[in-house]
Amino acid sequence: MPSRAVSRPLAILLLSVAVAFGAPPLAPVVPARAQAWAHFDARAATDAWLATVPSAARARSDAYFEGGYWLILWDFLATAAAMLFLLQTRLSARMRDWAEKLVRWRALQSFVYWIEFTAVAAALLLPMTVYEGYFRERQYGLSNQTFGAWLKDQLIGFALVLALGGLTYVGLTAIVRRLRETWHIWGAGVAIVFVAISAMTGPVFLAPLFNAYKPLQNAVIKNQILSLARANGIPATDVYEMDASKQSKRVSANVSGFLGTERITLNDNLLNRASSEAILATMGHEMGHYVLHHITNSLLFVFIVIVLLFSALRKAMDYSLARWGRRWEIRDASDTAVLPLAALILASISFLFIPVGNTFTRTQEYEADIFGLNAARQPDGEAEVDLLLGEYRKLDPSPLEEFVFFDHPGGRTRIYAAMRWKAENLCLFDPALPCANRPEGTAIQAPNVPSHPSEKQHR
Repeated sequence: MPSRAVSRPLAILLLSVAVAFGAPPLAPVVPARAQAWAHFDARAATDAWLATVPSAARARSDAYFEGGYWLILWDFLATAAAMLFLLQTRLSARMRDWAEKLVRWRALQSFVYWIEFTAVAAALLLPMTVYEGYFRERQYGLSNQTFGAWLKDQLIGFALVLALGGLTYVGLTAIVRRLRETWHIWGAGVAIVFVAISAMTGPVFLAPLFNAYKPLQNAVIKNQILSLARANGIPATDVYEMDASKQSKRVSANVSGFLGTERITLNDNLLNRASSEAILATMGHEMGHYVLHHITNSLLFVFIVIVLLFSALRKAMDYSLARWGRRWEIRDASDTAVLPLAALILASISFLFIPVGNTFTRTQEYEADIFGLNAARQPDGEAEVDLLLGEYRKLDPSPLEEFVFFDHPGGRTRIYAAMRWKAENLCLFDPALPCANRPEGTAIQAPNVPSHPSEKQHR
């Protein structure tokens, strides 16, 4: 093995060559207690990975994520206050009257009201939106955008809400007018169709409005990912990258699409900041979502939730209109001016539903983690990317925090799962070490892994 004085310049030279020729970055330096050796312990290895995060960075990440707990509450209260303002001041009724004077066709009245409502609600909530979306992200060093670039993205999103939301609202109000006794059933059906269409068209038509998508350029990484896909029965012919760095420093990847528009995408932050092991671990995770049918399962879950939401909405709206409808000058459930009430009810239910929704998603993410570990066999890469995600997610939450606020497993949970997998597969990292079920010819990885954790790696 080369001396440290030689190996460090050699590593720098190899890194330069790798970047020049599009090869993946060098492997991460594994903490001493997390390296494969005879006395490997998964919990000690997890602690070793977490200890690599400087205390100041850990405190910043914790403060950012814990501040998000309060923002959930303040967002709900701000939304509730805005909707109550529209109702109590009868401004919603005035907007309806203006729409009815402007156009005679009822569908267009609904669309005009939607434009009014969206504009007024956006104005009322603008301070919270600007603080959360721009100033807070800049404060914690997570944003790369100027205010002008951020505002441009917001305006694109606003235009989409006006157009697509307006069409959906027109359809829903038409159903309520024509099917007064069963509108909650048919309305749920319309909402389900809208969600399914959004899931199918979003990756192809909507996401490119905010970012540039192109086939992955790094040939080495691309071939490794496609090989991993073929090995797991995934009919992938391409992998996409997106220029997320124009907005944020966050690393990310996702599997999206539905009924033929499925695609696996990784962002350029992951490509530029993570090792090839971490990229493969992430891709194994995303392939897990595909193989385990998480997109379909998530849609089914959302469909069930929508049906329950519309049923609760019907009951709460009937009660509220019977008690306060005359004060708000809202005629009945078919009145376009009822939208703030519907939004208030749905926001209240959604606020209470947060732990349930997070638990469903978190469970799927953990399943994808386990699949990814078995598929990519990169536990150290998994730990590396978990620490990168820890720049904006609390790494070591309490069980209660994780249950209520986390839609992904906490960093400690994910790293421990990776180190637990590594403990059962030590022979993959050193042929002299045992594996629980060791088939022939599986010692395939880490030619320079030291036999004892006191010996540092330089790879």
